[in-house]
Amino acid sequence: MKIAPGVDSGEWDGLNLTQDKGDWVKATKIFEERISARYIEPADLLMESDNKRNPVDRRYGFSIMAIDCLLIETLQSFKEGKTNTKNKSKSVFVNFLTQSDEFKAHFDEKQAERFYNEFRCGILHQAEVMGEALLWSVGMLKGKNLEGVPYINRTVFHECVKKEVASYIGKLNNPENQVLRKNFINKMNFIARVELDQL
Repeated sequence: MKIAPGVDSGEWDGLNLTQDKGDWVKATKIFEERISARYIEPADLLMESDNKRNPVDRRYGFSIMAIDCLLIETLQSFKEGKTNTKNKSKSVFVNFLTQSDEFKAHFDEKQAERFYNEFRCGILHQAEVMGEALLWSVGMLKGKNLEGVPYINRTVFHECVKKEVASYIGKLNNPENQVLRKNFINKMNFIARVELDQL
């Protein structure tokens, strides 16, 4: 098993993240490749294929949003240094949507909880959006249609998640963000240990 394409835990363990600036670039590259291969590239391929259809005929929104929800939980667990989000998924999601630069202007705590329940839990557990909400591929990030039914635009949402990943990587490469770096190391060390335990 690899922690990223072409990268095993030995390469991670060999990094000096206490002083070496070059090793921090390598560390964030490992993270970027892991996230891109597991989440961003598959969602991008689905989006590219789906966008060839007329908006009324698009059908990959649920799969794209499912991937993005997995990515959100992963990304926020890196930010917080959590090695396990069991029984913590709701707080992780609310924190992400209310604190991330790309989303905090669009979600207060109540709206973030609603997104978690209706979209994240609905799609991942029931394969449908729960409650009166829609998943669209046009319009703003979130809004209401002409009938007043709330929607999330999976296209804009996905692009915002990608921007948030890029922003996080940029912050990790800034040595002033010591807490963020410490949390990142904690999460990656856990991932590398899990791989070693499985050998």
